[in-house]
Amino acid sequence: RRYPSPPVKPLPPPPSPPPTRRSASSPPPLPPKPASRPRNGTLRGSSPPSSRPISAGVRSVGFDPTNDMFATGGADRVIKIFDFAKACVGAEDALKITLTGHVSPVRGLAFSERHPYLFSAGEDKMVKCWDLETNQVIRHYHGHLSGVFCLKLHPLLDILVTGGRDAVARVWDMRSKQQIHVLSGHDNTVGAILTKSTDPQIITGSHDTTVKLWDLAAGKCMTTLTHHKKSIRALVQPTFENTFLSGAADTLKKWNGKNGQFIKNFTGHNSVINAMALNDDGVLLSAGDDGTMQFWDYHSGYAFQKTETIPQPGSLDAENGIFAAEFDLTGTRLITCEADKTIKIWKEDEEASELSHPVDLVAWRKKCLTEAKQRV
Repeated sequence: RRYPSPPVKPLPPPPSPPPTRRSASSPPPLPPKPASRPRNGTLRGSSPPSSRPISAGVRSVGFDPTNDMFATGGADRVIKIFDFAKACVGAEDALKITLTGHVSPVRGLAFSERHPYLFSAGEDKMVKCWDLETNQVIRHYHGHLSGVFCLKLHPLLDILVTGGRDAVARVWDMRSKQQIHVLSGHDNTVGAILTKSTDPQIITGSHDTTVKLWDLAAGKCMTTLTHHKKSIRALVQPTFENTFLSGAADTLKKWNGKNGQFIKNFTGHNSVINAMALNDDGVLLSAGDDGTMQFWDYHSGYAFQKTETIPQPGSLDAENGIFAAEFDLTGTRLITCEADKTIKIWKEDEEASELSHPVDLVAWRKKCLTEAKQRV
């Protein structure tokens, strides 16, 4: 037999403690506990911070071995592949595809000559291999401790070399994704890389103002060139002789490609040299951070043309820099990637002649004699 349970009365609330007066000697009350900071940097319980502006501009360019298309990467973290013929005439459908995957500016691009692959490197410490048949990433190369600033493929072997802010150049096996060598010795960011089929097969230029020539088989430095006084951001080599050129804010220097012996200075471009390009006719371009462009004769070092890039209407004066430049395989078209987010294609002036652009032999002779006296 069950009996009904008696009704339960709610308990009265506890009495609030009487207010106490804090004496002058008593410690102040503890402040409220701050909100915990998660790993992503946003405060829990607060609105996310406003997005910070990222550095603008197109930072890298690479040509396809067939000369049919070229790829560019920039601070918008995407890789865009353009049809070269359509881009030269300004067609609206020149853009073929946009590849997304990086989370920081893309600083290096290179097409493989033997495989349908595109390699990219970015400031997010990532080095990626893209299959251009499926337009997907098929390999990642992990190992860099900071942003990757430059990328080059070996002309004969299936290896790639990357360099970045961790002051080393890393040599990778393209197929196995294994790290073959860590070329350490620089004291600052590795800003430019060259690869050759003959020793020294790897040449690096760094922001520590030195150029190093490396033995690929041993993974050791063969020679260190200390002639520059400013950061080296660009290296270029011709296809018709075993020399190479390094570019810095102080001057451009030409070197012997076998032993690193100094040959001559290319003086006159007073700017931070971000990019250089060279075609098979011996026409050398040096592009500066202030938008200036100088065209040189690679054999003599004579600067036969000085010009500036055409600013995009509405862009700032600070966005007048050129970040990357490259000639196409024919050497008749030049592509520049600039800070105002534009990609410009240049061609030769068909009306130019020896009469319209004469060589100033008097000033050239005077300059050569002055430099010779300074060396003595």
